[in-house]
Amino acid sequence: MLLGTNIRNWGPTATPECLTACARTADRSTLDSIWLNDHIGLPPTFEQNPYGIPPEMSTILDPLGVACFFAAITSRIHFGTGVLILPYRPALLTAKWLATIQTLSDGRFLLGTGVGYLDEEFRALGVPKRERGKISDATIALIRSAAASDVVTANGESLVLKPRLICPPIYIGGAPATAIPRAVRLGDGWMPVGLSPADLKPQVQELHRLAAAAGRSRLDVVHMKTLPLGDLPAALAMAQAYVDAGVTHLVHTQGVRDEVEFAAMVDVLCNKIQPALPRL
Repeated sequence: MLLGTNIRNWGPTATPECLTACARTADRSTLDSIWLNDHIGLPPTFEQNPYGIPPEMSTILDPLGVACFFAAITSRIHFGTGVLILPYRPALLTAKWLATIQTLSDGRFLLGTGVGYLDEEFRALGVPKRERGKISDATIALIRSAAASDVVTANGESLVLKPRLICPPIYIGGAPATAIPRAVRLGDGWMPVGLSPADLKPQVQELHRLAAAAGRSRLDVVHMKTLPLGDLPAALAMAQAYVDAGVTHLVHTQGVRDEVEFAAMVDVLCNKIQPALPRL
């Protein structure tokens, strides 16, 4: 199993100094990946806040911009979005962003995707929320087209897009009922968040069943979950349970105040958790 962690591109850690220190710490470590979040902005007052988004997340750097930054300051580690909200950006520009990041990073980007949920962001962007699934599918199709040919057609117009996109693995985030079928149709894996090993295991089995029926090879499962690192035996047991549930890439999600706390967290992950996990 691969092991990664998040780096908060929002709140008090969203500074050049902290992001640089955290990314370089991860790059020197044995971790496999680091992950970024995506929002455009938050409303001053929520109509609804079902996911409990903290107010400090309104101070957020664009994940694709940060990914270009990471491409310049790291040399080994993979980095990606957990998740990029595809309907928020024009498909052609998204493909160009990805081609740029992949060129600058020598193909180290990982594309976790989502359809979004925040009404206020959709309205501010002028994007109909009811069309988010359709827009997401079309964006993925264009991304794959840009990786297959230098000539890409969008809105009836063909353009030469060079350098050609090195297509990153595309992980489909979201609830099982919608995300698993979309992952089988369009993705390289499923990216759930916060499910227990017991709840996750039958969903992973269903993912592989549907993939096999569609003639797909086995898909990845990139799961985002906070391990209880303060209780090491419990953290090890949870990580092993995710291995048993079929997770192929576990992403530990934890908030830190600064680069010192981040380095301490990475030390525990690399020296206590990772050695106990089977490696791919």
